[in-house]
Amino acid sequence: MYKDKIKNALVKKALGYETDEVVEEYGYADGEEVLLKRKITKKSVPPDIQAVKILQDELLQPLEKLTDTDLQKEKQRLLNMLLKNNDKRGEND
Repeated sequence: MYKDKIKNALVKKALGYETDEVVEEYGYADGEEVLLKRKITKKSVPPDIQAVKILQDELLQPLEKLTDTDLQKEKQRLLNMLLKNNDKRGEND
C-alpha cells in the first residue's frame, strides 16, 4: 500500500507536474472573519533527476537484469507514461 503511494509520488516528482498555489487574505467585518482576496497561481514543478535515480535504484527492476523483450516493454511503458503526462499538461494550458 505505502510502496505504491511512494512510487507514485516519486514518478510524479521524476516527471514534473503542475500545481495550484492558493494565497488567501482575510479581514474582519462586523466582528466576523471574511475572505477578502483569493489568488490562485499555477506553479510548474520541474522534473527531478534525483527522483529518477531513486526510482531506478530502489523501486524498478535494474535494467541490466531485464531481457531484450522486457526492456522493450519497459521502454514502451515509460514512453506511454510521458505521453500521458504531456497530454495532461496540454489540457491545463
